[in-house]
Amino acid sequence: MSDMSSPPSKIPLAGVIGAPIAHSKSPRVHRHWLTRYGVQGFYIPMDVSAPNLREVLQTLPKAGFVGVNITIPHKEAVLDIADLITDRATLIGAANTLIFRQDGKIHADNTDGYGFLENLKAGAPNWVPKNGPAAVLGAGGAARAVLASLLEAGVPEIMISNRTRVRAEKLQEDFGNRITVVDWVQAGNMMEQASLVVNTSSLGMVGKPDMRVPLDGLKKGTVVTDLVYTPLKTRLLEVAEERGCITVDGLGMLLHQAVPGFERWFGPRPVVDDATRAAVLG
Repeated sequence: MSDMSSPPSKIPLAGVIGAPIAHSKSPRVHRHWLTRYGVQGFYIPMDVSAPNLREVLQTLPKAGFVGVNITIPHKEAVLDIADLITDRATLIGAANTLIFRQDGKIHADNTDGYGFLENLKAGAPNWVPKNGPAAVLGAGGAARAVLASLLEAGVPEIMISNRTRVRAEKLQEDFGNRITVVDWVQAGNMMEQASLVVNTSSLGMVGKPDMRVPLDGLKKGTVVTDLVYTPLKTRLLEVAEERGCITVDGLGMLLHQAVPGFERWFGPRPVVDDATRAAVLG
């Protein structure tokens, strides 16, 4: 007797492309949601080298893929391959989420800034963007996403400091007069005036150099967030906690940036909660 229940005509496939990719936590996030929402789909990690990126992206839709996440080192390169690019991905100069449209076009978006802000709102619900300046450490791709989202949220001034000053100056040039560049030797001092402190650099991450910036300028009540989530509690967050700051770890950004992609590819809009965090930390 044949099974009368009709399976979906096509099982949606998605994944994450990077090189290397084995360390990525994204598959855990999406698999958790696929199970939770009962979606018959799959999300897989794909290690793709730069010379093969274009060919792979053009082939995946033919194999049933509805979209992919893009991570290091391809986030800038995909902008040359995509047919349609959102304003925020253009401003940030990178994309992390691709949607393969039914008309054959590749749509590129950047949800990192969205993920950053949603994580901040969840972890520090009383933070008001207009209350004062933000201090940002680092000037790489993550910093660009953070700056774009903070400016859009209405932060009046952003002080930015980077070990290589010229990279911070480039951000000032790209993002305008609400950005002030601070010398790396003065990075500790800029925290005294800030209502929000953000580390977008890799300092303090497992296997990377420690954060050597003096942290005694941190004041009670300041919101401090670190994009690094290995370890979950970095030295910056530890010291900030001791000084009475409101701390927000970096794991939530990874979870929240995944929400728009999952919704576009699979249907349900997933909720980020303790169970989602637990699935990733597993």
